[in-house]
Amino acid sequence: MADPKGFLTTPRRLPPRRPVAERVRDWHEVPAPGGLLPIISAQADRCMDCGIPFCHDGCPLGNLIPEWNDLVSRDDWLRASERLHATNNFPEFTGRLCPAPCESACVLAINQPAVTIKNVEVAIADRAWQSGYVTPRPPERLTGRTVAVIGSGPAGLAAAQQLTRAGHTVAVYERDDRAGGLLRYGIPEFKMEKRHLDRRLEQMRAEGTTFRTGVDVGTDVDAAELRTRYDAVVLAVGARAWRDLPVPGRELAGIHQAMEYLPMANRVREGDYPRPPISAEGKHVVIVGGGDTGADCLGTVLRQGAASVTQLDIHPRPGDERAEDEPWPTYPKIYRMSAAHEEARELAASPEADVDARVFSATTVRFEGAAPDAERSHGGVRALRLIGARTDGRSGPGTERVLRADLVLLALGFRGPERDSGLFDQLGVELDGRGTVARDASFTTSADGVFVAGDAGRGQSLIVWAIAEGRSAAAAVDRYLGGATTLPAPVGPADRPLTA
Repeated sequence: MADPKGFLTTPRRLPPRRPVAERVRDWHEVPAPGGLLPIISAQADRCMDCGIPFCHDGCPLGNLIPEWNDLVSRDDWLRASERLHATNNFPEFTGRLCPAPCESACVLAINQPAVTIKNVEVAIADRAWQSGYVTPRPPERLTGRTVAVIGSGPAGLAAAQQLTRAGHTVAVYERDDRAGGLLRYGIPEFKMEKRHLDRRLEQMRAEGTTFRTGVDVGTDVDAAELRTRYDAVVLAVGARAWRDLPVPGRELAGIHQAMEYLPMANRVREGDYPRPPISAEGKHVVIVGGGDTGADCLGTVLRQGAASVTQLDIHPRPGDERAEDEPWPTYPKIYRMSAAHEEARELAASPEADVDARVFSATTVRFEGAAPDAERSHGGVRALRLIGARTDGRSGPGTERVLRADLVLLALGFRGPERDSGLFDQLGVELDGRGTVARDASFTTSADGVFVAGDAGRGQSLIVWAIAEGRSAAAAVDRYLGGATTLPAPVGPADRPLTA
């Protein structure tokens, strides 16, 4: 503990963001370049070096947070990087994308603002890359065993890297044309520039992992035949079966799922399209869904130059403080403002803008459209009708409202893995009552030698849980192939976040 009084004398301080007027005109990351390093050592000094650091329990990876906080406060970036990478394969991803349940579980957060753990983490990761501390770690010898990993999201990448480093020959199959899963095509560039993903993939290739993109296992390749070619298979296909909104007018043109819209915006950044096939430019947009995906849509819509935008959340507005039934160290449902919401709020203050960032307690009852005319080959959505929901779920009297909308984006979450490829039937893998892949305590499915990691088995979750599951599934595969393992297994299939 470098400064025993740091948590008493130093207030919590976040790095500056680029001005809204600047960042909504480009796709670069929101934080101001170089804003972390001047403040991060003092922020790390706020760590209390608790006797029982509950941040370890808040984070499923078991990150050694007090250790690397202390090392950063002493400017020992090399050892901080070593301690960080000991538990996390991709800290530059989690430092940018994770909602930081570790901070909610910080002991200091009992009665003060928590340590800025997430910012310390990303500062270490970025400094490690800049200083050349992150290098390929190929295995010293090969085991002669082969593993196929299906899916290249965070769970698949973590499993593949761990198994490659253990000496197995690993091939990652990805149905998209580039590796990364939702890290590539679901996460907007302004949250994580894809250069961070690309350099990690290059590290993995240098270690010996092979990537086979553009291959949809179950459709392009028979999954059962693939199983015969490998000693083990890891399913890390995510939970991409989206929830729909079956209300009158759903069939109208101009209503799209978020995961139809966001990938196209990312593909423009990759150079695949000069303009996105689905664009918000000049349109009146309504986003249905108040979660992170909805916020990603909001930031993207603003950058594409929408005429107006409203985001609907069916839930009531959360409070600003922890509720009594959500005590520390659980992750509380409190009012949070993402960078996209900050952008929408500031733009709403402009007299030229028409932005209503968030409407809470809103239930969509139907979409209304225009009849086909000479300028349009078909009728499309023109309005969304909603009613206000009370806390008991019933509509309140006099709360009906009509929003103009010629682009509607549905960001309602996911039901589980997709079923249309034949992957699970070909492998003989069983699903559980939730529609996710059934598995035992060792991440093994009902098919011998077939394992599952990440959202495909857990259901929709956070990136830290995906990486933790990838590491744990890799340990299970390593044990299956060799009878024993030294790979870490931070979580079990039945482990869940801290809840009240």
